Amino acid sequence: MLIALSIIGGFLILTLGAEALVRGATTIALRLGITPLVIGLTIVAFGTSAPELAVSVKAALAGNSGIALGNIVGSNIVNIGFILGLTALIRPIEVKSEMVKRDIPIMIFTSVLCWGLILDGELSLLDGSIFIALLLAYVAFSYYSATHTSDAAGEVVEEGPKSPWLSLLFIMVGVGMLVGGGVLFVNGAVDLAKVFGVSEVVIGLTIVAIGTSMPELVTSVLAALKGQSDIAIGNIVGSNIFNILGILGIASVLYPVSGQGFQPLDFIVMLAFAVVILPFAWSKLRIGRREGAILILSYLAYLSYLISNANA
Repeated sequence: MLIALSIIGGFLILTLGAEALVRGATTIALRLGITPLVIGLTIVAFGTSAPELAVSVKAALAGNSGIALGNIVGSNIVNIGFILGLTALIRPIEVKSEMVKRDIPIMIFTSVLCWGLILDGELSLLDGSIFIALLLAYVAFSYYSATHTSDAAGEVVEEGPKSPWLSLLFIMVGVGMLVGGGVLFVNGAVDLAKVFGVSEVVIGLTIVAIGTSMPELVTSVLAALKGQSDIAIGNIVGSNIFNILGILGIASVLYPVSGQGFQPLDFIVMLAFAVVILPFAWSKLRIGRREGAILILSYLAYLSYLISNANA
């Protein structure tokens, strides 16, 4: 009963938090002359990744590397395979050319880098420092791009907070609710998985990954329904970049993150999902319902493999 309440209550809090974050971030972006795409790639993406940060750092410090690393790898797979796929099914996503030329390739690069650095068996203090340095460079570059473009002009957005300070409050409250709701959801989901004797690595790649990705799911779907494609896809791509560079960076600086128990397939799938959306988005600068269906079916196939492998 308590497990069910934790899962349901966490989801409800996540929904309200996502609504506040999208409203606050979108309105403050337009009032400050920053494109919604950049806001989606940074503020919204980092905000929705807060549960992953809390869970992975906590797991790393406790020596649970399987959950710490599995959470990030699994979340990146979920973000594209399930969340982007579902969002595109609900409403096709328009993609800016700069996203195709810059941010998606950066996401692919970070996926390759993560896999390359874990080949020696763990992510060390040095590896974490490299991740964090690259994240700072990415944020600085995004800020530079935001202040040297006029793409925000003419954007239409629903009525939001009148004051920039109120918009900022919406963002802070939204992030807080996403963290609280995400942790509550994950705790309930992990407790449920342990009842059935599921392994730590599989829990990290599936239950925890899906649970901590709930903010991305709710935020991107809400943004897509409101016609805010930049925030919908920027949230997902930015979250995947931040998950590796920011969360794994911080976690491995605090405590080495072991790659023991992971199969090359897990990293191959993460990289494959990152790569496949490049041609999807490049073709018509749009990810439609057909592409969304392909992503979801591919994710369900991977999930079925994990479950059957765990049962074996």
